[in-house]
Amino acid sequence: MTVARATGVVVAYEGRRVLDALTLAVELGEQIAVTGRSGSGKTTLLLVLSGLLPPTAGTVELGVPLRDVLYVPQAPSLVPELSALDNAALGLRLRGTPPREALSRACEELTLLGLADALEALPSELSGGMQQRVALARATVVEPRLLLTDEPTGTLDRHNGDHVLQVLRDLAARSGAALVIATHDPEVAARMPRQVQLSDGRTTEVAA
Repeated sequence: MTVARATGVVVAYEGRRVLDALTLAVELGEQIAVTGRSGSGKTTLLLVLSGLLPPTAGTVELGVPLRDVLYVPQAPSLVPELSALDNAALGLRLRGTPPREALSRACEELTLLGLADALEALPSELSGGMQQRVALARATVVEPRLLLTDEPTGTLDRHNGDHVLQVLRDLAARSGAALVIATHDPEVAARMPRQVQLSDGRTTEVAA
């Protein structure tokens, strides 16, 4: 089952084509690394696939409801007045999950990501890497069918980065979701079953 298909997608900013007649299909259960130099359009591609950025031309078709597609930006967008636990539970609460269940599930997800000792901390009390893990927990706890993450290990040291990547891959494998990671790290990309390189606004498959 195809969860997202971009066909002939063009995204232009001030006359410059960031994506140029790009075509890409993402299947349910796939785990894909999107690589490319800085400014190559990795974030733009994720935004287009998530439905957050309409393309200038071309089409994007989703095979799942939009609520089952989640994009996690590189910069965490946490609510500053809420604890790490409440931030992680926010997506569930917005979907109508009862408060106790939402907090319990969020606690489990934060624990998986190594934040069991920071549940009550405010975002201002957390490092950038810890904030990023809270943002990832908020996304993964709702079990999306398509999870798009922008440099999820970029602010983490190697140990925590490896752990977060494994958690994301395990979640996708367990739920059958599609996982797309934009990364500049060749070691992260090498651990993904499929690699797609962005260059000149188009994708090229990278042999495993």
